[in-house]
Amino acid sequence: MISPHGGTLVNRVVEGAERDALIAKAAQLPQFPLNSREASDLEMIAVGAMSPLEGFMGQADYDSVVANMRLANGTAWPLPVVLATKGGFDAPAVGSEIALVGEDGTVYGTMQVSDVWAPDKKNELDKCYSGSGSQADESHPAWGYLSSIGDTYVGGAIVVANLPGYEKHNDYRLTPVQTRAAFAERGWNTIVAFQTRNPIHRAHEYLTKVALEQTDGLLVHPLVGDTKSDDIPSDTRMECYHALLSKYYPLDRTMLGVYPQAMRYGGPREAILHALCRQNYGCTHIIIGRDHAGVGSYYGTFDAQAIFQNFEPGEIGIDTLLFEHAFYCKLTGGMASTKSSPASNEDKIFLSGTKVREMLTNGERPPAEFTRPEVADILIAAYAAKETANA
Repeated sequence: MISPHGGTLVNRVVEGAERDALIAKAAQLPQFPLNSREASDLEMIAVGAMSPLEGFMGQADYDSVVANMRLANGTAWPLPVVLATKGGFDAPAVGSEIALVGEDGTVYGTMQVSDVWAPDKKNELDKCYSGSGSQADESHPAWGYLSSIGDTYVGGAIVVANLPGYEKHNDYRLTPVQTRAAFAERGWNTIVAFQTRNPIHRAHEYLTKVALEQTDGLLVHPLVGDTKSDDIPSDTRMECYHALLSKYYPLDRTMLGVYPQAMRYGGPREAILHALCRQNYGCTHIIIGRDHAGVGSYYGTFDAQAIFQNFEPGEIGIDTLLFEHAFYCKLTGGMASTKSSPASNEDKIFLSGTKVREMLTNGERPPAEFTRPEVADILIAAYAAKETANA
């Protein structure tokens, strides 16, 4: 099976007597609050999904990642994973130990503080979230997050006694150890990951099935951490995935799990992050389509594919499957892309997200060539319920 990024699958979760001792120690330490995104990152670090990270980044790693997309030791890593101060809480001293606490008061574990520094958040925004489409500015979702946190970052290794708890999707919250075991049990040697924060429409279905022709299994791995307020909620999306997979996919070659990370809307750099983390989950391939992890017009259509060329062979272990924009082709009577269809634009069926949302809000099914009717019905019901709640 594919090696984790950095060579070792990190585990920062303690159990049994060690867990009891950590909880007792944490009760005597100064508390440091984590917001929901930081709690998601803590979970990803603790279970090895963000290997080789063993904690929140220190300044040397942060500076190197922002400037060069690599940790200070040269290992490929595209985006900062940091812990920030919050209102009313002072930064701890370097060398101190703190208890990491969630928004609900849960004590997750402890962190040995190795670094405390004031980052240049404008530089972070510019370097990490700009693309060939346009320069990142204060309307970018990343700035909304960066401006909501404190002006001091705190880094250090973590030890975790309690992972964050959730009310939803718990049967699908598989750790990298669990996904790797599941792949081995199924006899899959090559596994392709499909990252999504949206329902799967016909173009996505086409990409995943083309990928399945080349691999042993497909991991549909939707992101269920924080997303923008206008993104479709995860419970609605999960209902769509179940409806689609149960009828239109070979269940012996398909697996559904959720990905707890928060969305950064980092375009090309986030595509690298999604790839490296899926490698840690045991995937050998990942689908990278048009505008992966994009938002607005900040990134070029295929920036997320081109960025992988910035890394030498072997720096990133997972293989990328790169796809053009897919559509239903009236000329050939099936799904296609510009690589496989000679159709002109009038023979292509693809709808904008704005048009689809307008149709769903009005209770209209998008064309069957765009989305499966079972998925459309779920979305129409969800939009209707939202309209009723907002009335």
